[in-house]
Amino acid sequence: MAIATINPATGKTVTQFQALDAIAIDACLVQGQAAFGDYRQTGFAQRARWLNAVADTLELNRQVYGELMTLEMGKPLKSAIAEVMKCAWVCRFYAEQAPGFLQDVPSQTDGSQSFVRYQPLGIVLAVMPWNFPFWQVLRFAAPTLMAGNVAVLKHASNVPQCALAIEEIFTKAGFPAGVFQTLLVGANAVADIVADDRVKAATLTGSEPAGSALAAVAGKHIKPTLLELGGSDPFIVMASADLDEAMDAAVTARMLNNGQSCIAAKRFILHGAIADTFIAGLTRRFAALTVGDPMQPDTDIGPLATPAIRDELAQQVQACLDAGAYAPLGGDVAALQAQLPAELQGGNFYPPTILADIPPGTPADDEEFFGPVALVFRVPDLDAAIALANSTALGLGASAWTHDDQERDRLINELDAGAVFINGMVKSDPRLPFGGIKRSGYGRELGREGILAFVNAKTVWVR
Repeated sequence: MAIATINPATGKTVTQFQALDAIAIDACLVQGQAAFGDYRQTGFAQRARWLNAVADTLELNRQVYGELMTLEMGKPLKSAIAEVMKCAWVCRFYAEQAPGFLQDVPSQTDGSQSFVRYQPLGIVLAVMPWNFPFWQVLRFAAPTLMAGNVAVLKHASNVPQCALAIEEIFTKAGFPAGVFQTLLVGANAVADIVADDRVKAATLTGSEPAGSALAAVAGKHIKPTLLELGGSDPFIVMASADLDEAMDAAVTARMLNNGQSCIAAKRFILHGAIADTFIAGLTRRFAALTVGDPMQPDTDIGPLATPAIRDELAQQVQACLDAGAYAPLGGDVAALQAQLPAELQGGNFYPPTILADIPPGTPADDEEFFGPVALVFRVPDLDAAIALANSTALGLGASAWTHDDQERDRLINELDAGAVFINGMVKSDPRLPFGGIKRSGYGRELGREGILAFVNAKTVWVR
């Protein structure tokens, strides 16, 4: 099986790699198991030195790694460079905070001494997506390695050079051989890796079907998992909100990463009193965005990662239009393609699009739109806004805009989501736990909760 870098801006294959066979995978697990025996004995100070060296390498080479991400999955270069810097932040955060997060926690019992000690599990498999090729991996690896575990990475098959570069970064930083390994394998190899006795736990960020499949195998073999899956995040705007501030945030919240983010705002739920004003303002802002070569500094929207993602998004939009929705902006791939230069004609571009007055019974009800498309809904009051926000099977994040204290409290308490941001867009932050509920997954990354995801909370009682 070939694993390839295909430039999504041009559709051209850049390079190919051969997937590892079963013998090579076994050799990696042998090395990982051996490395864990020694690595678990290293102290926090040594692990922190290595992890800070990773941060140094990321910062010094942010342009190079940013260009690599843009080449492989199409995000604008300025966003890719910002992603590299965020990865350095998460490394420095856990290098500093891990000793406190994992210190013994005492309890008063009938023993002379009682406490909880947190200890590593061993090899942890990470199945990671293409949309944030560095961030998704580093936000897993930083706490996992600081806890004393070792890691094997199965990255998305369209970002193999990013996957190899990340392993090289950990090696150059001084981490012992086998502590972090990239496995260039296809999805068909994942089940056997999860089932292997040497692999003690697994995490996956990706689609619902992929998460369900991994969790099923892990459950069969009694292994812990952490899943961060899709989102159809609501962006609720009430009449009391600062509309200009909300509209400006809405552009970033929907268009970040070319709209390919699980926590992107996807459903814009607007109070009827401000809906027309908001739609008009959002349309002006979307229309001003530049679509084109993601390597250029003035590009706001690059191509989607694959032709399949673009085609699925186009089908979802067309289904809404056929059902009676209207598009104040966008929705016409052919018109956008005609405007692009010849060298980008083979790219996976999709125009910034707004769909409004969407009737029930369309993909907008319960599907994730993974691209630069805003779904707009009008509601008469807060009750209707909360009901619509909670109406999907997904529950990753929610953003709500209001300056009414009672509305704020109800939104915080009643929205079904792993995170609620009031008067701000949903984002991940090393200092805060991150994850979803319902079919958006389970478990938490980042914060203290993130480093506790793959440890043995060992109860100790002494008399």
